Amino acid sequence: MVGQSLHLVEHGSMENITLYNYFRSSTSYRARIALHLKKLTFEYKPIHLLNNGGEQNSEAYRKINPMGGVPTLVHNGHSIAQSSAIIEYLDEAFPQSYQLLPKDIVTRAHIREFCQIINADTHAYGNLKTLGYLTKNFSMKDDQKSAWLNYWMHEGLTACEKILEKSSRKFCFGDSPSAADVFLIPAITTAQRFEVDTKIYPNMTRVFDHCLKEEAFLKAHPFRQIDTPAELKI
Repeated sequence: MVGQSLHLVEHGSMENITLYNYFRSSTSYRARIALHLKKLTFEYKPIHLLNNGGEQNSEAYRKINPMGGVPTLVHNGHSIAQSSAIIEYLDEAFPQSYQLLPKDIVTRAHIREFCQIINADTHAYGNLKTLGYLTKNFSMKDDQKSAWLNYWMHEGLTACEKILEKSSRKFCFGDSPSAADVFLIPAITTAQRFEVDTKIYPNMTRVFDHCLKEEAFLKAHPFRQIDTPAELKI
């Protein structure tokens, strides 16, 4: 499937953007939110992380992303991996559309700080590779992995909540969505999937609930994608 799709890269949408991603991947979710907030049309290429040992491990996909992760954005034949790099690239490549990082350098730095906390201190623990490693090398059962994941996710989410106490209104940093919201919503979605109690964070919960009423976030939701299994579709 992946090998068949690679030759289609040059025939994407009017912006010539292709996004290789997986419906449930939180980092893919980030990229989709960013694209929808910026109102950029793109070609969706599903990469199933479990089928056939993981389509991300195929030789064809590794040619466009040597790390084999998702998402990968291809624009005008150039491949960009890692969601944070993708988001910054989209702001720079399409400055005329909605900006996810503000011009004010202090606010921009704080948003990057917030995103990095999510990347390093919440996302890493719910990553498929991480959980697979715990199962394979430490024979951890689901309840043990859940307890381990809960502990570490709360570390990152607690720090995020303290930032939001000062910065949030409708969204993480004021009344307009930014890269911080792009990172937060998938993080909470993943946390809830693993039964992490996110309701103990009032500011985070308020922002999360507000974002899920916005069109860009609704369109990007994992259960609304073309590769979402029928039983999960909403």
